[in-house]
Amino acid sequence: MYALLATGPAPSTAGIQLRNDDGTPASAALTVARPGLADAVRDLEAEHHPRWVWDRAANWYPELLAAQVRVEKCLDLALCQNILRNSEYAATTGYAANALPVPPELEPPRAGLFGGVSGQESLFDAPGTQAGPRGWDLDNVVQELGTQRGAVNSSTHPARLSLLLSAESAGALVAAEMQYEGIPWREDLHRRLLDELLGPEPAGHSRPDKLEDLAGVLRTALNAPSLNPDSPQDLIKALHRAGIDAKSTRSWELQEFTHPAIEPLLAYRKLSRLFTTNGWNWLRQWVRDGRFHSEYVVGGVVSGRWASRGGGAMQIPAQIRGAAVADPGYTFIVADAAQLEPRVLAALAQDTAMAAAGSDSAGHNKDLYAGIAAQGFGGDRSMAKIALLGAIYGSTTGESGRLVPQLARMYPRALGFVEQAARAGERGASVSTHLGRSTPAVTQEWWDGQRSESAQEERRAESIARSRGRFTRNFVVQGTAAEWACCWLAELRRRLRALPGAEPAASTPGGGTPQLVAFLHDEVVVHCPLGMVEEVTRILHESSRAATDLIFGKIPLEFPVNVTVVQCYADAK
Repeated sequence: MYALLATGPAPSTAGIQLRNDDGTPASAALTVARPGLADAVRDLEAEHHPRWVWDRAANWYPELLAAQVRVEKCLDLALCQNILRNSEYAATTGYAANALPVPPELEPPRAGLFGGVSGQESLFDAPGTQAGPRGWDLDNVVQELGTQRGAVNSSTHPARLSLLLSAESAGALVAAEMQYEGIPWREDLHRRLLDELLGPEPAGHSRPDKLEDLAGVLRTALNAPSLNPDSPQDLIKALHRAGIDAKSTRSWELQEFTHPAIEPLLAYRKLSRLFTTNGWNWLRQWVRDGRFHSEYVVGGVVSGRWASRGGGAMQIPAQIRGAAVADPGYTFIVADAAQLEPRVLAALAQDTAMAAAGSDSAGHNKDLYAGIAAQGFGGDRSMAKIALLGAIYGSTTGESGRLVPQLARMYPRALGFVEQAARAGERGASVSTHLGRSTPAVTQEWWDGQRSESAQEERRAESIARSRGRFTRNFVVQGTAAEWACCWLAELRRRLRALPGAEPAASTPGGGTPQLVAFLHDEVVVHCPLGMVEEVTRILHESSRAATDLIFGKIPLEFPVNVTVVQCYADAK
């Protein structure tokens, strides 16, 4: 059964209607005053266990969580629309032309294949906390639900698309719950780390003492008394005047030069990032009541990977992880998928030889890189890893470029799979993940750029095409890995909810039940009572196996997870 939730006919009201699985009404539409929404949802959840259908989970679920109400499952129409509008699986269904126009507040934040999302000013500005109309009304939700159901049912792969939309929507619930729970965070330890690394907290907009000291060393080494090391333009000019012909201020490029200024410059940049990204202002903005609360953006990257908007939860630097300490009586269980993208590639390409490298003669899981090394790189695991990641990311130069041809001879199906995706991208065609997330169509500007009229324009067009080929090559692997991770999260959440004492009403911070508190692409962190470590560890492994079966069925390849139990998050790395 569906429970549709939408903005009401008047400010500060919501509309609710139950619908049968076939989409027909199961109840009359109900208008609820916003202050009474949580009670209404709690009652319907307890009685019917419906799949909640709403414009965007982020517009509703934080408000329910604040009232101690959790739901079992949902359909996030905005996230689903973002997938269906581009999916090649639904290209012939007419969905893109019939989809409901999306209000600006429903548009999900987007980033590139690897980029993050920024822009939220404060935790307390999180979507869904304001009363009043936002997004679609009940008629809109009914219309869009029907259009999406029709598109999935008439698509080329309805089962895959349905799984993808369900997993993406489950991810929206996980994201909101993790933001609400927060990661246990010791502000005193964080401040101690900052004091040790940067010196005392500075007043106003001045630099911390240790940064200012390094800035002085830099000015002397570069003979630039007025240098502002925070200005890339000033820094490049000073480097050039000192004979350092760097084209950018990226660390990897600076490391190629030998000069007395390089070491203090690299140290300055590292501490400067800590100060600006995770310094005292970060503490005041994102840590509250002993918890670090960050807003996750489901599908925030074009491949389907998550991003974060505010707080940087997807990239917690090692320098400050020592402040993440489990509560008394609890511990962190940190689980990460081993060699996820290479295993995904083997499964996508149905490369039995590569799959065999990831298991022993008895069919038990083993290190995939070590297995590949034993088969063709003289047992050198590092060489095998460089070669395989080079194949996935399209490296043609350096060590990986030298090793990839050997890998192609060993695993022609796997290498042929990513090569095919790369060639499609270079032609301007779209490619898709296993479950049906597709790359956005290229723009007319892209096509126009491919029509070269001179040798120089032709070279530029070829470079642009190759760049897109590298993007599509990685997209099919990274995107499918993101789908596996989302299914893993959804299964893990479902199984944790089924534990005794984990009813929604009892699921409050420190409420005595294990809670998902962090997710970083292929890693999850569970804040777990000490007495439940063994049971939750078992659930983590079972959930990974279930995710593999959901996406790929029964295949001769495992997607194992490595599990570490620690009191401090820094000790998991």
